[in-house]
Amino acid sequence: MSEATHAQFWNDQFETLITEIARQATVAQVPLANPGIVEAVLRNDEATCGSSNPVAFRKLREALMMVFVVQKKAYDQLGPLETEAMIAEIRAALVPRFTGKLGGPAAG
Repeated sequence: MSEATHAQFWNDQFETLITEIARQATVAQVPLANPGIVEAVLRNDEATCGSSNPVAFRKLREALMMVFVVQKKAYDQLGPLETEAMIAEIRAALVPRFTGKLGGPAAG
C-alpha cells in the first residue's frame, strides 16, 4: 500500500470516528467542547448528558475509546506529527457543522 493510500485510509478512519462522536454527542446532548467532559464520558459518567439516551451515550463512549486505538495504529503507520495534523484538519472541518451543539464558545 502506498504512503498516500495509507494516509487516506487513516484519514477516513478518523473522519468516520469524529463524525460519529459529534453525532452521538448531539443526540445525547453531551457538551464535548466543554472542559472535562470528554474525561467524564470516558469515566462512564452519564451525568454529562443533557437528555436520557443510554444508547447514544454508550456509542459516544465507545467511539471516544476507539479514537485511542486508531490513533495508536496511525502513529505506527504515519508517525505522530502526520497523525496529529490529520486529526486537527478533520476536527476543524467538523466544528462548523456542530457549532453550538457540543458546548464551548459560540461561533462569532
